Amino acid sequence: MNMQEYIEEAEGALLHTYNRYQVVLDRGDGVYLYDTDGIKYLDFASGIGVFALGYKNREYNNALKAQIDKLLHTSNYYYNVPAVNAAKKLKAVSGMDRVFFTNSGAEAVEGALKAARKYAYLKDGSSDHEIIAMNHSFHGRTFGALSVTGNAKYREPFEPMIGNIRFADLNDIDSVKEQLTDKTCAIILEPVQGEGGIIPAAEDFLREVKSLCEKRDILLILDEIQCGMGRTGYMYAWQRYGVKPDIMVTAKALGCGVPVGAFLMTEKVAARSLTAGDHGTTYGGNPFVCTAVEKVLDLYEENHVTEHVREVTPYLENCLDTLKEKYDCILERRGTGLMQGLVFDRPVRDIIGRALEEGLILINAGENVIRFLPPLIVSKANIDEMADILESCIEPDGEIS
Repeated sequence: MNMQEYIEEAEGALLHTYNRYQVVLDRGDGVYLYDTDGIKYLDFASGIGVFALGYKNREYNNALKAQIDKLLHTSNYYYNVPAVNAAKKLKAVSGMDRVFFTNSGAEAVEGALKAARKYAYLKDGSSDHEIIAMNHSFHGRTFGALSVTGNAKYREPFEPMIGNIRFADLNDIDSVKEQLTDKTCAIILEPVQGEGGIIPAAEDFLREVKSLCEKRDILLILDEIQCGMGRTGYMYAWQRYGVKPDIMVTAKALGCGVPVGAFLMTEKVAARSLTAGDHGTTYGGNPFVCTAVEKVLDLYEENHVTEHVREVTPYLENCLDTLKEKYDCILERRGTGLMQGLVFDRPVRDIIGRALEEGLILINAGENVIRFLPPLIVSKANIDEMADILESCIEPDGEIS
């Protein structure tokens, strides 16, 4: 079949929950993807921040192939070696004490919320505790994760959500204080809001939230699903400021293509929250996905991935700043590390579509923000190529070509 025939087949078989671009991707190599017609694309989305190591990494692929021939699944009634090794290495890079592997980021958020409420329940026996989340946040599509997602358009068609959720504003400590009650058991936020527009949390704000949590024995949950795993130049974004969470969630680049997430917690929380029978998963932490996690963490260390991110970040920022200065339709560049956004004065879907036609894959973060999430192995030459294509899609008067 040709590409259009594949698209027509998909439209007749798949549930229409995505407005997909009219491309059928077939294979990848490094920072490039190829469609079924053999057309090449520079990838600055990396599967929404997933393919940190790029495509066709031989060592990663070989590790998964070997595990396929050995053992894929056992269930959590038994131990398996890859899970033990992956948990040990994930603890080391995260600074956390206990790990629970999930199948996705949304499931990791669900587990984190359950742990927080169980922690509070064991303190006073009450089941009416509240959680503070941030406006413009995004934590996932399952009911618990959706309930703490700070965008009404995602929640309203599926209400009622889980109860006792309050919303404050990122980087506004007074708004957080206004939502505090004696029932507050947790505060959840993204150190860098992704879907909400690539908005980093300010260091002072994070420190003040952490201080509030410590004074009141409230648990701080940090969602590092998109901004974690080296994307900001640190394995986890909070490590830049030393504001350690009580519970942390991670996914996306954790498996670099294999669907796996995790929620992690301190020993204090682990000892006073979830126990046997409180939470579970059939597939989570199976030998296959944990082989991916273990190999990813090994390759990050061997290839000095976080150091590379810190090295190329200023170059990307400079390229984007140059575009901002040149075109009035670009209002702002914001972000941190290789998680950047250009804010336009208009919707960006057309410019993203035009870039795709020119061989560049980009995604948005909200209606008027172009999001840049390249593989973490991206080079300065790749950044130049991206900037040239992007500029070719903007006319001198700021109109989209």
